Amino acid sequence: MEGVISVESGYMGGHVPNPSYKDVCTGNTGHAEVAQVTFDPAVTTFRELLEVFFSSHDPTTLNRQGNDTGTQYRSAIFHHSAGQKETAEEVIRELTREGVWRDPIVTEVTPASQFYRAEDYHQEYYRNNGNQPYCLYVVAPKVKKFREKFAAKRKP
Repeated sequence: MEGVISVESGYMGGHVPNPSYKDVCTGNTGHAEVAQVTFDPAVTTFRELLEVFFSSHDPTTLNRQGNDTGTQYRSAIFHHSAGQKETAEEVIRELTREGVWRDPIVTEVTPASQFYRAEDYHQEYYRNNGNQPYCLYVVAPKVKKFREKFAAKRKP
């Protein structure tokens, strides 16, 4: 997406220092699987990133995304400023008012904590594993939806 400088897969929001994927998968570390997005606010806004976030997952299922269940799969926004917090809460209010989803949005909005970068094999996962069944049946439709809905914001 235009304005996105980097995206790193990792873990945040837990109480165990330096967790591994295996640790996080137990659901006992308190971490969520996250994407840390570094962006240029002169090119894209936090609100625009939230539009992508909310259109690419189900923010109404508590501790679940599709068939993946556990607190590590919770819908979460870890904000880095009071302005980001305010924007996230405003977007959630707007989506709720518009009735975009039948069920209530359960996305948590909390201050960012220590980010732990995921193992190398998690970085660029879709690009490197696009033919795996999970990528074909779960990720590919989301990528297709992003490419269609946000075509004007895609990098050339």
